[in-house]
Amino acid sequence: MAASAASRELFTEGVRAVLHTWPVLQIAVDNGFGGVYGQQKADWMVDVVQQYFHDNADLQQCEVEDFIADLMDQEFDTVVDDGSLPQVSINLLQMFTQWQQGALQQLQHSIDSLTQKKSQRVKVTAPPTQSDEESDDETQEMECESSSPSVSRTDPPPPPPPTTQDEEDGWTVVRKKK
Repeated sequence: MAASAASRELFTEGVRAVLHTWPVLQIAVDNGFGGVYGQQKADWMVDVVQQYFHDNADLQQCEVEDFIADLMDQEFDTVVDDGSLPQVSINLLQMFTQWQQGALQQLQHSIDSLTQKKSQRVKVTAPPTQSDEESDDETQEMECESSSPSVSRTDPPPPPPPTTQDEEDGWTVVRKKK
């Protein structure tokens, strides 16, 4: 088992690459789900996850998923239900296996491929806003369209109002008219 500090740091870099390229964590940090210290929590999560692997022998995928899901829930108030958690867990388990077997070049290659994906990340920006004149025109058109009567549309008659009775104990019972 590779136990040198340099190889352990390489595994930590692998955990960082997996977590920081994970869209769920990126969204949580970018949108402040973790509060003002969201980025620090994401960095802390890297250390906690790598330590979790070192402290527990023969981790199963479901254990890793549960651990990360708990961290996301506790630190970012986020429930991960997009189906990405199994893939994140598999990536972490593969990197840990590579680290344990001393396949450090293969581990470095995995890290490099993930960090390349991160650099290709697309930022979502709001579309440019229209001028006020265009917005007013559209609003007026919409108002005209919504105020025009519709011949083919027939609404059912509104339901009759419910009747009420005061009961002896002070409660008001609402019943439908028959």
